[in-house]
Formats: sequence, structure tokens, C-alpha cells
Amino acid sequence: MTILTIETKPFADQKPGTSGLRKRVNVFSQPNYVENFVQSIFDSLEGIKGKTLVLGGDGRFYNDVAIQKIIKIASANGFGAVLVGQGGILSTPAASHVIRHHKAFGGLILSASHNPGGPDGDFGIKYNVSNGGPAPEKITDAVFARSKEIDRYLIVDAPDVDLSRIGTQHSAGMVVEVIDPVADYAALMETLFDFDKIRAMFAAGFTMRFDAMHAVTGPYAHKILEGILGAPQGTVVNGTPSPDFGGGHPDPNLVYAKELYDLMMSPDAPDFGAASDGDGDRNLIIGRNRFVTPSDSLAILAANAPHAPGYAAGIAGIARSMPTSAAADRVAEKLGIEMHETPTGWKFFGNLLDAGRVTICGEESAGTGSNHVREKDGLWAVLLWLNVLAARQQSVDMIVADHWATYGRNYYTRHDYEEVDATAANGLMDDLRAKLPGLVGQSLEGRPVAYADDFTYHDPVDGSSSAKQGIRIGFADGSRIVVRLSGTGTVGATLRLYLERYEPPHGQHDLDTQSALAPLISIADSVAGLRARTGRDAPSVIT
Repeated sequence: MTILTIETKPFADQKPGTSGLRKRVNVFSQPNYVENFVQSIFDSLEGIKGKTLVLGGDGRFYNDVAIQKIIKIASANGFGAVLVGQGGILSTPAASHVIRHHKAFGGLILSASHNPGGPDGDFGIKYNVSNGGPAPEKITDAVFARSKEIDRYLIVDAPDVDLSRIGTQHSAGMVVEVIDPVADYAALMETLFDFDKIRAMFAAGFTMRFDAMHAVTGPYAHKILEGILGAPQGTVVNGTPSPDFGGGHPDPNLVYAKELYDLMMSPDAPDFGAASDGDGDRNLIIGRNRFVTPSDSLAILAANAPHAPGYAAGIAGIARSMPTSAAADRVAEKLGIEMHETPTGWKFFGNLLDAGRVTICGEESAGTGSNHVREKDGLWAVLLWLNVLAARQQSVDMIVADHWATYGRNYYTRHDYEEVDATAANGLMDDLRAKLPGLVGQSLEGRPVAYADDFTYHDPVDGSSSAKQGIRIGFADGSRIVVRLSGTGTVGATLRLYLERYEPPHGQHDLDTQSALAPLISIADSVAGLRARTGRDAPSVIT
């Protein structure tokens, strides 16, 4: 085995964000860029000699090139084995499960999630630790510190691995096991859900459309929905992963999955519609003539989880990201279980899940999951919905209406201002932050302000704190405005505005969402100067 030590110089822009390092493909394809970042990760970890690394991604452009580099760097740094998905494919939740199931040291997931792909698109690398979850900040901070001073990386002089062939190969002495990317994950799903009941529902004529958006969940959906569960061929569309996601944007929202939405609102709609994103960790749920918001989906799944065998004993608690609506809070209160509000980023759920304090977690950005892995899981959410539908023998619309009649409705929306000038966006946040102390006790357009703060999270498990996680303005009637900068974009800044108001169980539940929230939209623009500061007359995306 020949280990080469290659001299290199640091890049200044390798600070991991909410979900790893994400940049344009032309940034990652610079000489030594991938090598520097991966070596910085390995240099920041202790005890990797002889251990197993999981590796895979969503099939986007540059995945195959990066995987071959990482295998050779892992070999040179002393890993004993790499488990890599066939064709380089592993959805993010499947990778989390493979890490846990095979007791691996950790894993590298190659994805920019819901961001566009292709030569002019985005790429990303994220490190997950041994519990299957994203690396905590103490590791990502160490990686960034190392990336600023790195002067060499290690790599073996070895041929590329044949990723198309399942089985054992070697890279300069290190074992490389190419695995079926779906098998372990599908077996896990069978332990959680009543596949017999779902299979019988399909056999009785239940219809569904699942849009894989030319992304990673295609092979998983074909195998599980059409194969194991017997859904008719053609239930899964856009099911072959494409390096550029078929030229589309693999984000399962009402803008980029409009074709599915239009179908579900048409006279020819199937019973159930769903979609997932680039790396398989997000979901979109639509019933016939009923879009289910991610916040409502989290609450409904938590309330109905015991219909699935994996959760038959009930759930220990629920956690949601701070910008997610409080709909799940009302479920937790009624069930008498713990409820936790965390910053955005799945890594903040990890301690709660590992400690057994929560079972189901969710984010308003279409991410939902449970303690079965340590990532959000799009297909898991779809399967739990199918299990609930099969058990209750009701439509999506009926289940949603029943939920609102029991718990009330949290009218909720998110307005995204994408690729805003970063200086302008940061200036807006700084100025709004400075206004907060003077807002409490004021009345904004007739609504008394109950609190105004920049959210700080205190982890109840390890005692750590995370500050400046989003600006909150809450009103006496329970409505609120949240403003934060997203960490998932690659160009400029993405400014997110979240708006919410509560309607009790006996109230009006079928108002148009944007109309119901119009007064809060007006207040947000007035207090933050959104249009003036961003130069935009309207958001890029409304969900």
C-alpha cells in the first residue's frame, strides 16, 4: 500500500453549516477542495484506526467523483472498512440507519439535500457520528478550525472501486463493501409499520401518487411501495435518481411539486399524494383536495402514532424546531408527555432521542422523523401516514378536520426570501434584534406584544446553550412572528419569515391561510422592513 502525503493550502470558506458543507459544484471541484475538507474531518476525529465508515449520497452531480476520492483518503487515514451504497446511493435516513445497524464509527453523506443539482448546481458533504445523527457543533467547529490551517492530506495510490457491483472489494488493503442501499432500510420499516394492513388497503383499490422528484427516494419507493406493499406500477413517478434531478428543483413544496399539487386538487386525484426531496429526508403530504402543512403533519402523526406497531406503546415525547408551529404542543399537552422546542437543525434532536425523552420530532421545513434513526425521514413519514389511513379507514381530509376539531388549528405559513444580498439580510437581522427590548408591552396594529427575543436553546440533556437561533415576536393572543437566516443556501442569504395564529377547536378552520395571516404579514413587514431591506415585493417561495 502506497500512502501519498500531498501538500495543500487552506481554503477560507469550509465552515460547515446546519447540515454540513454546501457549495456550488464548481467550488467543490477545485483542486484539493474535497480532499482538504475530508482530511480536516478525519484529523478532528479520534480513534478511527480500523473502524468502519459509511459512505453514500443522493446521486447528484459530482457524487461519483467525490466518493472515489473519499474512499482513498479513508484508506490512507487507517479506516478498516467503508460501507458504500451501490452506485454511490444512500438516502440520508438510510445512511443514518446503516451507521446504527452496522455499529459504524460514523459516515459521510454527500448531498445538498433539497438544493438543485447538476454541473451548475450544488453539492455538499456532511459528517454523521456513531449514533447516526449529524455531527454536533463541537465537532464541526473543530473541523472548521483544522480546515483553516491544514497543510497536507493523505491519500492512497489505488484504482477506483466498482460502485456498480454489490460485494467486497479493497482499496489498498481497506475493505470496501458495496451494499444494497435499500435492503437494511426496508427491513427496518417492516418492523415499524403494519405492512399487511397497508397492503390490504392497496389491494382494496386505494390509489396513491408518490413523486420521487428524480432523487434518491425513487429506488426506496419502488421497492417498498410498489414491491413490498403492492401499490400498482406507476404509483411512483420520477423514480430514477438523476445527477441534475431531471433539471428540476428537488424540494417537496407547493412551488416545486406543483404538478403533484395540481393533480391532488383535480377531479382525477388519487386518494393520497406524497413527495420527497433530493436526499430523502423531507416529505410533502397531500390528500385529495387537502394539503397538509408540515407542522400539522407532525402533530397529526404524533397523535396517531400508536396505530403503527412500532409506536403501539405510545410515545415518550415530541420535539419541534422553534419556527415550527405549536400544533404539536397541544398534542403533547393532551397526552401528558414531554414537549421540547429546539433550534433549527436535526442535530439538536439527537440528545433528546438518545436520552429517550422524545420519540417523534419535526421541523416546519418538511422534515419529520422518530427514534428509529437520527435524521428526518421522508419515506418514514409517508409510510406512517399510510398506516394511519389504513387503520382509521378515513380520508386525509377527514383526519385533518377531526384533528382541528379536537385540538384547534394553527394557521401557519413560511415566506422565503432567497439569494438576498447577505449584507442587507444581516443588517435587517441586526436592526430588528436591536428593536426587541422596546417591543414588549407595545401594541402592533392592535396586537399587544407579550414577548420579543432572540431564541436561545438550553439543552436539557448536556447543558449546552445555543444563542441567536431566530428572532421571535409573540403576541398576547398566542400568535407570533419569527424571522431567521437559513443555513442551507449556497448563494447570498436566505431570509425566512414564519407567521402563526391559533384558532380554537370551535373556531373557523377553513379560511385561506394567507388571508388569515394577512394582519401578521403586514406587521412583520412594518417592524422588520422586509420589502425595503430585501428589495423584493414578494417572497421567492410561500409554503
